[in-house]
Amino acid sequence: MHTKKIAIIGAGNMGSCLLGGLIASKYSEVWISNPSLSKLNALQEKYHAKFNITTSNMEAAKTADVILFAVKPLILPKVLIELADIINLNKPLIISTAAGVYENIIQHFLQAPSSIIRAMPNTPAMLGCGASALFANAHVTAEEREIAENIFRAVGIVTWVTSEKLMDIVTAVSGCGPAYFFLIMEAIQNAGISLGLSPEIARLLTLQTAYGAARMALESEKNVTELRAQVTSKGGTTEEAIQVLESANIRDIFSRAIKAADLRAEALAGIIAKELEP
Repeated sequence: MHTKKIAIIGAGNMGSCLLGGLIASKYSEVWISNPSLSKLNALQEKYHAKFNITTSNMEAAKTADVILFAVKPLILPKVLIELADIINLNKPLIISTAAGVYENIIQHFLQAPSSIIRAMPNTPAMLGCGASALFANAHVTAEEREIAENIFRAVGIVTWVTSEKLMDIVTAVSGCGPAYFFLIMEAIQNAGISLGLSPEIARLLTLQTAYGAARMALESEKNVTELRAQVTSKGGTTEEAIQVLESANIRDIFSRAIKAADLRAEALAGIIAKELEP
């Protein structure tokens, strides 16, 4: 059982799924705060576990070893200012999931050197199969890195990046990534329907195939190029389909799409920084 005291500020989708992961991983001292008491009560009904709820951020954070901010980017400064005195006195580890709010902006609102980790999880974290990338500032210790890694391992896999700029690329790849796969699944499903499959059968075959392919890629010692070649018999149906995709420059399409998302993440970070200027 984990003994660190953790305060989650915000009970939206990400705050709620991180709470679920912490409960499943046997964290014994967890607080979660949110302005809506009904939302907090709903979480207690959902998880049927012992954790503390409060509408007061101050109450949640006052004895925390880790404060995990799961609030919208433009709300974060207000909450940081509210908790700055507690943070500067107790020196907890700060973890922020707010997209586009760089470490130096968080530091600015705290007005004292702090251990800060930025995290970019994605929506499958709600099912315990998310992908999270973390960036630590210079004040974060090895022990604090381990604490953060354990928290996000509770909702999926974790990797670290050494440059904060890479967080924008992470956003483009894994943060946005579920939508790319949903689009592909939608296209395959619709193609099957147009050729005569019922919507139910097309959906079932498409989703199970996507799930199976992902599991194979994760569990096989072969890389995805080898796995694709393994399915693509010379002169067969798969080869015919792959040739159509390649002739449509599918690789270039994805390269341009992810680059566009990266540039947009960078632009949004700039907009947020300007919005948060004192």
